[in-house]
Amino acid sequence: MIKHIVMWNVHGDTPDEKRDAAIMIKTKFESLVGQIPGLRSLEVGLDISRISYACDVVLYSEFDDEAALQRYAEHPAHAQLRADLEGVRIARHQVDYVC
Repeated sequence: MIKHIVMWNVHGDTPDEKRDAAIMIKTKFESLVGQIPGLRSLEVGLDISRISYACDVVLYSEFDDEAALQRYAEHPAHAQLRADLEGVRIARHQVDYVC
């Protein structure tokens, strides 16, 4: 199994704008569940700490194997999601690891 974790900071001039952007990311990623073979689970969390060094959004997902993670990366629904979020995400951090 592969675990895929991504964290983002989002654009927004006010806390409300940042919250709305984070909610949009959460909603869009959660819409991928059931669409991509090999995607075992997906969870999106929004930061509540509001400390200066925290990321705004975290994605935690599990895949059957590296091939499934690659299919996810190339899937048209995921590609559309990435395009929809262009300019919303301002920083991105990622870790993929084998369990």
